[in-house]
Amino acid sequence: MIEAIETIDEFLARSSADVEEAVRKAAAAEILPRFRRLAEHEVDQKSGPHDLVTDADRLAERRLTEALGALLPGSVVVGEEAVHANPATYEAIQGDAPVWIIDPVDGTRQFVHGDDGFCTLVALAHHGTVLASWTYAPVRDQLATAVRGQGAFLDGERLIAGPPAPGRDLEIATSHPDFTTEEQKRSLRALWTDGVAPRPCGSAGLEYLAIARGELDAVAFSWEAAWDHAAGLLLVEEAGGAHLTLAGEPFRVTGANVLPFTAARDAATARRVAELLHTPS
Repeated sequence: MIEAIETIDEFLARSSADVEEAVRKAAAAEILPRFRRLAEHEVDQKSGPHDLVTDADRLAERRLTEALGALLPGSVVVGEEAVHANPATYEAIQGDAPVWIIDPVDGTRQFVHGDDGFCTLVALAHHGTVLASWTYAPVRDQLATAVRGQGAFLDGERLIAGPPAPGRDLEIATSHPDFTTEEQKRSLRALWTDGVAPRPCGSAGLEYLAIARGELDAVAFSWEAAWDHAAGLLLVEEAGGAHLTLAGEPFRVTGANVLPFTAARDAATARRVAELLHTPS
């Protein structure tokens, strides 16, 4: 097992391209052949009609689990579908081993409906710190990567989020109401105010990419499943952005966050959105 952060840095310097290849191969083998070709028996519900899973999710995660585990011996995997089958596997995020955090199809609802707004998310974390991430939109053939301290990139081009344009309404993507408590709904309603233009979110991974590209000002999310956030939050950080929970702290992939939380193009915008989320509505 890798025991020192320097050793993981060496792994990333040597093997980032191999991780990228594993992500692309999983999408090519299990996701793209099913895009707009899903049979009825290949789609199931988990917690309800807005929480879908497909054969593409399950098989892509299985392929990634095997490939990434082989690339980094001693690492463990926390994948969305494996955790759904056995919630205890989520606890590995808090363990001593390096952990791959995987969402095989982020935006399954879009995938099922034939919309290309979905992606595969992979992050590598150790002791609660996300060290590297890969965000791959297979239909669009876009790959965004980030390594802590080394910047964020989209198809090899450096990403700089930059501050929002002055005088323009802040565009903020927010959690779907079906996935919020009444208390969280009250917090999110505070965003419906002058100077803010909220809208429902799509794929979380692609919303984070939009922030890193300077195309979206912020997100306000009410759930903390690490596979939805780990890759994108590092991408935003490395593009110059910031994230805050309602406790005024950065989001922790290990959990116990005070929700909702925000990620934004810069620290000032993150603070402004967090302050709004504190406002009674």
